[in-house]
Amino acid sequence: MAFDYKKEYKEFYLPKNKPGLVTVPSMNFIAVRGKGNPNEEGGAYKQSIGLLYGIAFTIKMSKKGEHRMKGYFDYVVPPLEGLWWQEGVKGVDYSRKDTFEWISMIRLPEFVTREEFDWAIAEATQKKKTDYSKVEFLTYEEGLCVQCMHIGPYDKEPATIKAMDNFANEQGYLLDMEGSRRHHEIYLSDVRRCRAENLKTVIRHPVAAEKE
Repeated sequence: MAFDYKKEYKEFYLPKNKPGLVTVPSMNFIAVRGKGNPNEEGGAYKQSIGLLYGIAFTIKMSKKGEHRMKGYFDYVVPPLEGLWWQEGVKGVDYSRKDTFEWISMIRLPEFVTREEFDWAIAEATQKKKTDYSKVEFLTYEEGLCVQCMHIGPYDKEPATIKAMDNFANEQGYLLDMEGSRRHHEIYLSDVRRCRAENLKTVIRHPVAAEKE
């Protein structure tokens, strides 16, 4: 049975549709950075997704080739994730998608070192005849966050975020978007095959204790 991060770490991938607190440890990711509207057809965001999956499946399917990764175990490729921000905006302004800055990413299994990651980049570049120079190995630690399962279209997220903010304030926490802490989304549904009203997205916001 392939290891499934969504099932093994439900606290990170399958929260309830009511806000809750979670402490997220350091994880490694395949990542691509960019700017612009994610809905732009053929735009940088959609191109980034192809790059991410190209590397993700090169690593997963390495078991069928001659290259052996130490500690390899069979696994389900984790879901697509995204960190989102806009210059001068605390949180997210959905009415100005063209000003988005983002990091698209997919979690890496623990056995993937930087050396194995570099091997995967070289392997995919050679076999797929594609430029993977924008893909990076990213270590990210979120720490304390408030999160919630959002069900429905992405443009309806503000209502869920408002509930998250209210919950955090009630618990004595404030939104903390300082440094590399960002609005975080984890996409559990395939937007190509799922009706908008049924889309499942984990929304996560970093928080800090309210100063007295």
